[in-house]
Amino acid sequence: MLNLRKTLIAATLMSGFAFLAAVPSTAMAFDENSTAAINVDAQGVGLKGYDPVAYFTAKAPTLGNAAYSAQHDGVTYHFASKANRDKFNANPARFAPQFGGFCAMGVALDKKLDGDPQAWKVVDGKLYLNVNKEVQKKWLEDVTGNLKKANMEWPSIKDKAPKEL
Repeated sequence: MLNLRKTLIAATLMSGFAFLAAVPSTAMAFDENSTAAINVDAQGVGLKGYDPVAYFTAKAPTLGNAAYSAQHDGVTYHFASKANRDKFNANPARFAPQFGGFCAMGVALDKKLDGDPQAWKVVDGKLYLNVNKEVQKKWLEDVTGNLKKANMEWPSIKDKAPKEL
């Protein structure tokens, strides 16, 4: 039974790698050499400056303002308002993107790909990003299964550089 399970997982991953071959190389995380578990830009800003709280309140990606910023786990997040910043500060784990803001589908396929703040979904109260809308369509075909795979893979890849995967 265990060998069958391993074979099925391997087959799924191989089909996923074929799918990822179609993703442009520019879709990789900002710094392919970084072993950070959180995806940030050169200034240490997460979510490319988008407000993590707005995904839950406005139900839309909303560009934040550096005047309203907060730090969590060494990452700076920008917010559209003081109220959103205060909500974040009260419970950052509730609003921070899952898998450090890397692409959820990529993580399911044992990869760390950049997350696009425009390709997002809140599932069970958690924010997930994908590398682009095309990959998001694939991810949405089996959110439960893809999250199960991603949650299994994340601990082993979160501290690795994207180019190592």
